[in-house]
Amino acid sequence: MIDTHCHLDVEAFDRDRDQVVARATAAGVRGFLVPAIRPRTWPALIALAARHGSAGMRCALGIHPQIVPALAADELGRALTQDLAEQIARAVTEAGAIAVGECGLDGGTGELPRQELIFRAHLRAARMLGLPAVIHVLRAHDRAPQILREEGPLTGVLHSYSGGAALVPVYQELGLAFSFAGPISYPNARRPVEAARLIPADLLLVETDAPDQAPEGHRGGRSEPALLPAVLAGLAAARGEDPAALAALTARNARRIFASW
Repeated sequence: MIDTHCHLDVEAFDRDRDQVVARATAAGVRGFLVPAIRPRTWPALIALAARHGSAGMRCALGIHPQIVPALAADELGRALTQDLAEQIARAVTEAGAIAVGECGLDGGTGELPRQELIFRAHLRAARMLGLPAVIHVLRAHDRAPQILREEGPLTGVLHSYSGGAALVPVYQELGLAFSFAGPISYPNARRPVEAARLIPADLLLVETDAPDQAPEGHRGGRSEPALLPAVLAGLAAARGEDPAALAALTARNARRIFASW
């Protein structure tokens, strides 16, 4: 199993980060992708991924749309310069990161024009490097496809996909894969289940989005990569497939899309 989206660098894991990685490995997780949230955390994230590289931890570098209004003065300069795409590309290359992101649009967060400028810079960096983009789109599916189309072809993944069934062919045409997190396992899940049934097998990925979006049986608590089997069980139930076969499939997809593990 490969967890294609987990924020193991955040404060929620400060007390037991090594144990979290060990539990995931014991549960059968062989790869982790930890996407960055903001520039000031990049150095620590790069060091963390290097320290746990033998366990399959990799990183992506980017600026999360939800952090845009809270970017500090030392980060704003980097985020607002005209050559942001080049800066991101250079940082990704120097870090040996396997993807660009987390990046995207969040309609529930302010400063959408600035979000869009930063999102476009990430897409350009990903295209320059030939690397996938790790994309967050929430309450912004009316705008995200247009931006992706304008910025041109690239590979990437819509993490914790929330766009519903109708947008699956739209994002598929744009070259993106679809990742599912804990909500696919919830008994009242409807939109993610309907979408999951339509997605081609070679575009499916799974994640925990740790520490958020814990799967059924752990809701209200901290999510972590060791809970990935519960996410896979929910996705397998939605698609009427065998969880073990789906675990192998999504791991193969992750290795292909991210050229890692």
